[in-house]
Amino acid sequence: MPIYAYKCESCGHAKDVLQKISDAPLTDCPACGASTFNKQLTAAGFQLKGSGWYATDFKGSTGGSAATAAGSATASSTESKPAEAASAAPATPCGGSCACH
Repeated sequence: MPIYAYKCESCGHAKDVLQKISDAPLTDCPACGASTFNKQLTAAGFQLKGSGWYATDFKGSTGGSAATAAGSATASSTESKPAEAASAAPATPCGGSCACH
């Protein structure tokens, strides 16, 4: 359900209201009772309810946006130095120093 911002033009009282899209707009101010309570033009506000919604959009991610930013920085540094990444030793337990790999 969307969250609408309202403000009274008479007394200046402001309030955010959770309403259905089909609900009629509020007109009476809860603070002063005047019929000058109007919707304000603001950025969209909404709530996600139910199962399947994750705060970071990644199930199982423990670092949130910091982990995503770190992953992007690692990927961009690898992409900027392809020759260096190719010449690096393979990631094996022995470090690639034996004939088993």
